[in-house]
Amino acid sequence: MKRMTLMQHFAELRRRVLWTFLIFACAFAVGWVAAPWVQNFLTAPLLAVWPDGELLYTGLADGLMIQFSLATLVALLVATPAVLWHVWAFVAPGLHANERRVIWPVLILSPILFLLGAGFAFYVLFPVAFRFFIELNLASTVPAVIMPAMRDYLSFTIGLLKIFGVAFQLPLVLVLLNRVGVLSRATAVRMRRYAIVIIIVVAAILTPPDVVSQILLALPMWGLFEISLLFMRDDAAPPKI
Repeated sequence: MKRMTLMQHFAELRRRVLWTFLIFACAFAVGWVAAPWVQNFLTAPLLAVWPDGELLYTGLADGLMIQFSLATLVALLVATPAVLWHVWAFVAPGLHANERRVIWPVLILSPILFLLGAGFAFYVLFPVAFRFFIELNLASTVPAVIMPAMRDYLSFTIGLLKIFGVAFQLPLVLVLLNRVGVLSRATAVRMRRYAIVIIIVVAAILTPPDVVSQILLALPMWGLFEISLLFMRDDAAPPKI
């Protein structure tokens, strides 16, 4: 492999950063056009359990700010795989073979697990949680009008999608710690009871203050912890380089 000078490394880094910004800019333009569709998509779970519901725009600039936020969200979703690829392409030549075998599965599996977590929140949590919230508000003993602000709703839903996407990285983190020699399978098994307690506490902190949301985050994380044990080695010897 041909060795590169320091200036050649900087030139290569600049080229990849420029490509990343170009991809982000193009994705932002696409997201700007697709923002109304994204907004309809994100509000669908709420309106499915609340057919006559309406969301409120509280300011004149709400429409503009929502479109900008959703365009940025689309740009980040599209650009992130490109960023990961350019980071990998930049650092891979300097890595040993064993290091590459550890890292490249992480780059592939991390976005997949994030999408699985976000999908679980969207298709499983949202219908249950939104129905619970709507029925609880309608059961109020005093006359009440439910009219959530659109910006608050989108911030709430996108926040939950991020939380579940990050939470679903748990098996990847555990297996990676096992592969680099930090955590053995036997240790993880012994720590199971403590891990369950930590999972419950984390779910209570990250989700809204209702039992339904907390359970719907804690149960998948527990399941992912148990699945992780299946892919962990009994010994945690660090890979030879």
